[in-house]
Amino acid sequence: MSSRLLPVVLNQLGEEASALITASALPVEVVNAPDTLAWTQAEEADVLVTAPRNGWREAPAQAPAGWPGRLQWVHLASAGIDFFPSWLLDVPQVTCSRGVAASPIAEYVLAALLDHQRPLSGLGVSSAAQWRQTFDRVNCQPLGLLHGQTLGLVGYGAIGQAIARRAQAFGMRVMALRRSASSLIEDGVNRASSLPELLAQSHHVVLALPLTPQTRHLINADSLAHARPGLHLVNIARGPLIDQPALLQALDDAHLSRVTLDVTDPEPLPDGHALYHHPRVRLTPHISWSAGGTAVLTARKFVDNLARYVAGQPLQDRVDVLRGY
Repeated sequence: MSSRLLPVVLNQLGEEASALITASALPVEVVNAPDTLAWTQAEEADVLVTAPRNGWREAPAQAPAGWPGRLQWVHLASAGIDFFPSWLLDVPQVTCSRGVAASPIAEYVLAALLDHQRPLSGLGVSSAAQWRQTFDRVNCQPLGLLHGQTLGLVGYGAIGQAIARRAQAFGMRVMALRRSASSLIEDGVNRASSLPELLAQSHHVVLALPLTPQTRHLINADSLAHARPGLHLVNIARGPLIDQPALLQALDDAHLSRVTLDVTDPEPLPDGHALYHHPRVRLTPHISWSAGGTAVLTARKFVDNLARYVAGQPLQDRVDVLRGY
């Protein structure tokens, strides 16, 4: 087969994806271009695999002339599509990397829950006097337990399910709210009928859903009014899911005991923003996904789909453009 007849893959994921494609011996031609603006090479490739970091923040608001060129498939090295311009989705097939970061994100969430209930980092002692003071304080005000508490999940995809399994191992009751009407009974997870119900019954609530026009500012003054007093809110999804002024008001009113944020709106927040310094806020710089081997897992998911593409089989993890995820 002439190389001119081979599908051309424009690879922006780097060496991990390039090595896996080569090792797969699939009949494709690979062009490695991590620093190229992908839309300038749409006429030269059939497949594009790209990530938010590959220049998409500087992408034009409108589709460039001639887009999508000869592209037949775009694979995104992220679960969400909101980092990309809407015109990127104007290709026959778009897939994403759902589930790749489910385990590290789930462990981040459990670490945040444990730190809220049993803050060991603040209980270390360095003298006999401090030992006695800390012992007396904890003796009078015992540490909390996750066991027996209720965890509410807003969103029950791969990440939500990974969180649920770990929470159940700690003896937590898990509730979930999701758009799909599929049953959750087989997982031992209780289905919430509404966001107000979930907020009212949960000790901890985790946002694990995509950002769409329908979910923007899902957490706002009205929804927070239903929250159980002392609720711990965790957002590992997207910052704009939360109305931040309403969140700060709920924190100042002590209606929420803690908020753990791995995402904000915008990212990063401007210097001096109240969320940086609020005593009830734990803020991390969008790193819940981080774990050794994530890049390889992302590349492997793409190569598995590339084998399907070459064989003419249906691709996995297709993006529903109308739903926005």
